[in-house]
Amino acid sequence: MVIADQFPVFGLRIRTPRLELRLPDSDELSALAGLAADGVHDPGVQPFIVTWTDQEPELVARSVVQYFWRRLGGWTPRDWGLDLAVFRDGEVVGQQTVNGRDLAITREVHTGSWIGRRYQGQGIGTEMRAAVLHLAFEALGADEAVSGAFEDNAASLAVSRKLGYRPDGTARHVVRGKLAIERRLRLTREAWRGGVPVTIEGFQPCRPLFGL
Repeated sequence: MVIADQFPVFGLRIRTPRLELRLPDSDELSALAGLAADGVHDPGVQPFIVTWTDQEPELVARSVVQYFWRRLGGWTPRDWGLDLAVFRDGEVVGQQTVNGRDLAITREVHTGSWIGRRYQGQGIGTEMRAAVLHLAFEALGADEAVSGAFEDNAASLAVSRKLGYRPDGTARHVVRGKLAIERRLRLTREAWRGGVPVTIEGFQPCRPLFGL
């Protein structure tokens, strides 16, 4: 018996031409945490509402591990968060998250992500977001996907535009003691532009965990 027998999402695999997205094992989670500790953005800016990267590197790494465990431990079919490690040629390069709450009714998912700084600017962000959008629309049956980024996060906003998202209003946050304006974005099934070939393995046993 393996862990995927008790928790089938450990057997879920999403693949694109360059990437594989899946839940990490313990050693891979450690590598993901180390990647985060090495930096995921310019220290002069803060792209996250929760400023988890404004800590010493060892605390950043620990927070990645604890967050992963906490999310899995709190998983229910009505309220879940899938925090996928992203691999290229077997090496972890970032994390792509997709969340759902009452998915069978709302048909809406939310996404978020980060990439290690040394892997940025290579199109990985677009490819990994395309992967989870394929999961959302083709497997999970979502009608809409929601994302957001601060006004100064040009890279994230560019990925969203490329994939067909449309403006969905703004939100005002306090980050590092200052006002930060978030641009909300929404992608409908009709506006979704696939573009990237995606294959999914191991989804059927996961359906009850997603509330389907």
